[in-house]
Amino acid sequence: MLEIDGSFLEGGGQILRTAIALSAVLNKDVKVVNIRSKRKKPGLKPQHFASVNMVAKLTGAEVEGLRIGSKEIVFKPKTIKGGSFIMDIGTAGSVTLVLQTLLPFIIYAPTKLNLVIRGGTNVAFSPQVDYFINVFTRWAKSIGVEMELELVKRGTYPKGGGVVKVSVKPLKTIQGFSFLERGEVKKIKGISWCENLPLHVCKRQKESAEKLLYQAGYEDVEIAVQAGKMSRSPGSGVVVWAETTNKAFIGADSLGERGKPAEKVGREAANKLLTELTLKAPLDKHMGDQVIPFMGLAQGTSQVKVTEITRHTKTNIFVTEKILKVNFEVEDDKPGLIRVKGMGAQNKFI
Repeated sequence: MLEIDGSFLEGGGQILRTAIALSAVLNKDVKVVNIRSKRKKPGLKPQHFASVNMVAKLTGAEVEGLRIGSKEIVFKPKTIKGGSFIMDIGTAGSVTLVLQTLLPFIIYAPTKLNLVIRGGTNVAFSPQVDYFINVFTRWAKSIGVEMELELVKRGTYPKGGGVVKVSVKPLKTIQGFSFLERGEVKKIKGISWCENLPLHVCKRQKESAEKLLYQAGYEDVEIAVQAGKMSRSPGSGVVVWAETTNKAFIGADSLGERGKPAEKVGREAANKLLTELTLKAPLDKHMGDQVIPFMGLAQGTSQVKVTEITRHTKTNIFVTEKILKVNFEVEDDKPGLIRVKGMGAQNKFI
């Protein structure tokens, strides 16, 4: 049985998510120890519990140690299956981090997966759902992953309650891919959202973000306003992304919080995007860690340039190498280059 040390590098939940996903693809038993050992409260949180439990349902896996707070689990998958499921994280745990767990393996299912997930859609320390829809999903489609993601209801901290619908079609294999040139920025788009807050909060976020982007020389900027009252908790945020001539995937975001002016939220998101664009890579630093499992699974050589190779990215490389037995080449600059000859995973059902 393969053992993965959850304390490696950033020592967070990413190690568990990737290990479980790749274990499911290979139908290989895995033991993850020291789970989230570098966090203030180590062990499984409800979000991680829900993710592992869902993967177990989708693979008929036997799981040992699956309980809140557990620092060690043994995961023994059997076979991947599609179908329709409902998943409730039960807290404001991140829906998008759950999706990061599911997507690398569910594409190897025999049938389409239809899933409704309840939890946090726009919460700290995870991609906002708007980023996932407008940046990650578009990238996934560009490498052949047919998926649709719909935001039904936002869920913010602390009560969560957001609802996302996702459907993913199976595919035979991922062909090696290359993302090396960003191209020129054609347009910057975005969403300024708020829940259970006055409309002017959304507008001030939008206006401050647009002002900074205009000042930086970008003339075609379009940030939509979405004000709602469906979330169980108040919240706000801005997500912005660039559309380029080479269909690059670059985004950034910022979350509002109590005492943080709306103008600061907008400027923060815009400044983050401007920093990413300055580095002229086709993938932003957050996409860097998300593409790693797909690179390792692909058939043939894949290579990408990312604005920055983060500790999350290096952590994901560590786990992917250990489970898939592939060797990544990394040029740790700004921008950074990542290259690997994938294992060529095949969907045995197709």
